[in-house]
Amino acid sequence: MRDGRGRLRRPAIMTRMSDESQNADQLLTEAERLAPAPPVPEGSAGRGARLFVVDFGPLRRHRDFRLLWCGQAVSLLGSMVTFVAIPYQAYALSQSSLVVGLLSAAELIPLLVMALFGGALADAVDRRKLVLIAEALLTVASAALLANALLPQPRLWPLFVIGAVMAGVDGLQRPPLDALLPRLVDKGEIVAAGALSSLRMTVGMIAGPALGGVLIAAWGVGSAFAFDIATFAVSLVALALMHAVPPPSDAPAPSLRGIMEGLRYAAGRQELIGTYTVDIVAMFFGMPMALFPALAREFGGAGVLGLLYTAPSVGAFIASATSGWAPRVRLHGAAVCLAALGWGVGITLLGFAPNLETALLALVIAGYCDMVSGIFRHAIWNQTIPDRLRGRLAGIEQISYSTGPMLGNVEAGAVAAVAGLRASIASGGILCVAGVGVVIALLPKFWSYRAPD
Repeated sequence: MRDGRGRLRRPAIMTRMSDESQNADQLLTEAERLAPAPPVPEGSAGRGARLFVVDFGPLRRHRDFRLLWCGQAVSLLGSMVTFVAIPYQAYALSQSSLVVGLLSAAELIPLLVMALFGGALADAVDRRKLVLIAEALLTVASAALLANALLPQPRLWPLFVIGAVMAGVDGLQRPPLDALLPRLVDKGEIVAAGALSSLRMTVGMIAGPALGGVLIAAWGVGSAFAFDIATFAVSLVALALMHAVPPPSDAPAPSLRGIMEGLRYAAGRQELIGTYTVDIVAMFFGMPMALFPALAREFGGAGVLGLLYTAPSVGAFIASATSGWAPRVRLHGAAVCLAALGWGVGITLLGFAPNLETALLALVIAGYCDMVSGIFRHAIWNQTIPDRLRGRLAGIEQISYSTGPMLGNVEAGAVAAVAGLRASIASGGILCVAGVGVVIALLPKFWSYRAPD
């Protein structure tokens, strides 16, 4: 154990054995009697199994991490229902994949601005309180979506406006949420806690879209937004029960100068630049989710939509649930790059999939690789960034892993409008593989980055 428990301790009297040789045998016998029994050696099968089982230790040992994990698990379930409902409603109202892709474009600017501002705030105020405020604002936004859905003739423009507002609030929330983790667990538990957070995310990403499809098919899109509002109540209570997480003692006040300090720190670390660049490249070229409503129609209709959104999350869940091997990997840069290449291969297979089963398998492969990449990207961030900069760098991280999918959805919709649905998906996967290869060539220090012992 890392804290030393379980080690055999000698009684103090045994330190004098060299001067009392006549009593050596007696003392040794007494020590052996008092010492705890040695652990039973674990078989190779047991050690091997542990490599493929997620470590739940941080949840057992840390109350505030447990509260945050549970509250966000419920909240994410509702958010993923809304994640399906908004593009579904937009496609139903417009019958255009390009319009669905443009939803992401509307969210980009608010996210960019608020992620930087939210990161600066996360280093200067109570991070728990900032997450709590953002959750309350997201609840109000979901209520506005519900109000629009209940109109006799729902409008398309509120989806753009409310989506942009929610992206901005997410930019305010995500940096303090990500920056909380290193403050809630021990340093040696960061990889395990990150895997648990990934597990929480993947469970929500599996169950949420599937549930969203059921709710929309049974009671309409309004029921999806109503469910999202209900889940926020659980997360708000969990956040209220957590202890305060005050900023570091040397934290500066939020300022443009502070934001620039964070940007300069990121620019000076090739391992950080590599994590941002690889993810942006992979998501920009290989993000086909804006095409899922059209692809669902090709494969069978609205009932298939939830399966398409869920399939990558199934792969991600498999990666998270079998992540016991991850802490043993030291070459984190190479792990991120290889996983990003795997994402591109999966998306390419999706473009050529002849049937629904093959398409779902391709998305499972892509989701598995994406989660592996995410586990090691978060490990690099949490192991290399000082706490006083953690919020600002979390804002930069959010820009990297959010702008890629947003711009990727716009790119996919635009290419599909010109070249067709399948050409857009397949070409995106191929360009993803090529782009990651270029990043590896340009950032050799990132490729060879090794985690500290």
